Amino acid sequence: MADPVVKVADVMQTALHTVDGLSSVQDAIGEMSRLGVSSLVIERRQPGDEYGVVTMRDIASRVVAVSRSVARTSVYEVMTKPALTVTAEMNVKYALRLLARYGISRALVTRDGELVGLVTLRDMVVGYAGKTEPQD
Repeated sequence: MADPVVKVADVMQTALHTVDGLSSVQDAIGEMSRLGVSSLVIERRQPGDEYGVVTMRDIASRVVAVSRSVARTSVYEVMTKPALTVTAEMNVKYALRLLARYGISRALVTRDGELVGLVTLRDMVVGYAGKTEPQD
């Protein structure tokens, strides 16, 4: 029996939390803590710009570990931009391969060129297993 097709849209998070790239890392940490998330989407500055992402891992390795000031470092200095994007209709198996190939844990999700969500390796693995395992 063939595996069912699980789409990124089936497992993505639709609640996006954003921050301006000019915000301080300290402000981003506070926002992540308040929201209980480990990443924030960086807003586009103008039409044609790309979204970015900043993660706790980025902050740990690019700010804290190298003794930079969280108050004087801007998010844009440590974010990943452009962020990797996948389409909402992409098969989770292919999205997993793509993220694994680049060694990243999350991607932004688009539909018709518009940002609609965020998906993590965990979201995809758990979602895929839940759809493919026999239900009792």
